[in-house]
Amino acid sequence: MYRYIVDRIEGRFAVIEGENGEISGVELARLPQGISEGSVVVHHIGEWSVDVEETEARRARMRERLRRLTKGTEE
Repeated sequence: MYRYIVDRIEGRFAVIEGENGEISGVELARLPQGISEGSVVVHHIGEWSVDVEETEARRARMRERLRRLTKGTEE
């Protein structure tokens, strides 16, 4: 089982980054519907799925990081 992060969508392809930092492109038609930048996808025995729990956890961490970075810059 391999886990990837969707870095960006370019036309008919999703650019994904593996846990080892490897970047590759996958046709959107092969991936689950509704993925977007930041989605965590898993490839296992020829099938792709979204790790919803990990996607939500990563997005929550990024929101918190952004909140801390912008804290004090508001007037």
